[in-house]
Amino acid sequence: MPLHDLEQLVTYVDKDSAPRIIHFGEDFLLEDLPVGTRVIYPPPPLAGLANVDAAIRHAVTHPLGMEPLHALLTPGMKVTIAVDDISLPLPPMKTPEVRERILNVVLQMLSDYGVDDVHIIIATGVHRRMTEGEVKRMVGATIFKAYWPDRLYNHDAEDPNGITSLGETDAGEKVELNKRACESDLIIYVNINLVPMNGGNKSVGVGLCNYRTLLSHHNPKVLRATETYMTPERSHMHGIYNRIGRFINSKLKVFHIETVLNNRMYDAQLDFLGRNEDHFTDLDWLKFDAMRFSLKHLPRGAKNKMMMKVPAAYEVVQVTAGATEPVHEKTLEKSFQQYTVPVKGQCDILIMGVPYISPYNVNSILNPLLVQVQALGYLHNMHKGTPLCRQGGTLIVCHPCFDGFDPEHHPSYIEFFNRLLPETRDAMTLHKKYEREFAQNPSYIDRFRFGHAYHGSHPFFMWYWGERGRQHYGRVIAAGADNSRVPELLGWERADSLQEAIAMARATAPSSPEITHMHYAPIFICDVQA
Repeated sequence: MPLHDLEQLVTYVDKDSAPRIIHFGEDFLLEDLPVGTRVIYPPPPLAGLANVDAAIRHAVTHPLGMEPLHALLTPGMKVTIAVDDISLPLPPMKTPEVRERILNVVLQMLSDYGVDDVHIIIATGVHRRMTEGEVKRMVGATIFKAYWPDRLYNHDAEDPNGITSLGETDAGEKVELNKRACESDLIIYVNINLVPMNGGNKSVGVGLCNYRTLLSHHNPKVLRATETYMTPERSHMHGIYNRIGRFINSKLKVFHIETVLNNRMYDAQLDFLGRNEDHFTDLDWLKFDAMRFSLKHLPRGAKNKMMMKVPAAYEVVQVTAGATEPVHEKTLEKSFQQYTVPVKGQCDILIMGVPYISPYNVNSILNPLLVQVQALGYLHNMHKGTPLCRQGGTLIVCHPCFDGFDPEHHPSYIEFFNRLLPETRDAMTLHKKYEREFAQNPSYIDRFRFGHAYHGSHPFFMWYWGERGRQHYGRVIAAGADNSRVPELLGWERADSLQEAIAMARATAPSSPEITHMHYAPIFICDVQA
């Protein structure tokens, strides 16, 4: 598998280097890092496909491990199309986005072959329901008008009449899925892969399941045993996904359509943000200064909304269709080609800025629990098995850690953070003592089903997903936190500035510590070599 040039993506700060840009919530810090700091940059975007619609048609007519899609269709059959929800890609991509383009091709083919009983289900799992406006943007106005709301709708993991039990795997994992999907002659799953953690057997088994099914893998024991979320063959969690997915495939016919996006997060006006600052032109610095000035003088809520409205310029680099595992094998190969950066050796102090967006705050705010899962869950796990920072090292998280929550999207988060964390941060205690109480809370269930709230269990999952990182680092320091309460409840230390945080980290690090800065965003995955 070809990897990107190490010299192109990894540089070291010297006395003549420019300051480095660090994401800081909705703002961007410009910091002078210590001489000798290693800075790792994202790989350049792979070239997008010249004709995405043609690639989609080719994929569904030349699938891997299954008959062509048209050969699976007969008049009068029942078909359910499941699509990934708003949690990917991040930020949302420009329209028409890839899910709309796939749906256009698939729906036309279904119509041509006399298939009229078609439902499109947004595979939310226990995520919040998407709003009408969000759904319309995702699928396009034509499909929305024809299918919403009777044949295009959000999956409801708490609908007592909408879930069917398929049974249990050989290991005893319960498999309970969307009833409409289980009663269909064919399920077509439309997936977007932004990172290798997603897709494959995870798609149907998580996107269309309920809380009881998630218990098999969304728990502290499994996540503590998972080396990395981003390399499935080294992930205990993905081993369970695979077992459940194979069980589903033994019961249901599933045709996967998976897409891989490149990392062209910024359009032409902002693409300098993903490059090495040493290569900035004068115009790049003028753009950056103008952007910082504008953000600095906006209220927090206004700049958050502004950032959410800037779509990403992602391009499709691969479309593959057919059976679950051969399709996902190709997806992973292309995904690693885009995101992998080879890195020599671990560091003692790791610096990362936390971007303003995560899978769980699209059109919302990044609350403290989501800052935690971004840092200790997702960004810590952006490696292929060996963490970038040594065991017991120090992680410096650059984020204001403001004490704010969205009561519409995250009501159970508020109680979790303010009631439970003051009592304990131990994931297993939280799991055993409180998780079912939140999951079965009638108010949280009502807001989940009929509002736009995440499931009552969701803040627990966010805490568990940070478990591996929590056990890995000796210290976590929140640089630039605007309060002491949030870092304290998370179990972190606080520093007024990045310089102060580095000084604190050096005090307990080995002499001449290796300091590394991960230059997010766009995202990348480190392949740490000796």
